[in-house]
Amino acid sequence: MSTITFDTFRFVETLEKAGMPREQAAAFSQAQRDSLAEALDTTLATKADIVKLENRISLLDAKVDAKFSLLQWMIGFNLAVTMAVLWKVFS
Repeated sequence: MSTITFDTFRFVETLEKAGMPREQAAAFSQAQRDSLAEALDTTLATKADIVKLENRISLLDAKVDAKFSLLQWMIGFNLAVTMAVLWKVFS
C-alpha cells in the first residue's frame, strides 16, 4: 500500500475560508484523501513490482538464449548433413 502526505487540516481550513461548512469540508477532505490513496495503490509501481518485472525479464532472456542456441545447433547440423550429402553426390 502506498502512503501519501496530504494535509487534511490545511485542506479543511482552506475550504472553510472559502465559505464551506466545517462538516462538509471535513467530509470532502476525507473523500479526497481516500481517492488519492486508491489512485496511488492501483496505478503506481512499487520497487517490489519493478524487481519482480526485472526477474521475469531475466528468465525470459535465459529462455530466449537457450532456444537460440538450440536453433543454431539445428542449423549447423542441417548444414553439415547437407554438405555431406552434396559431397557424396558430387564426388
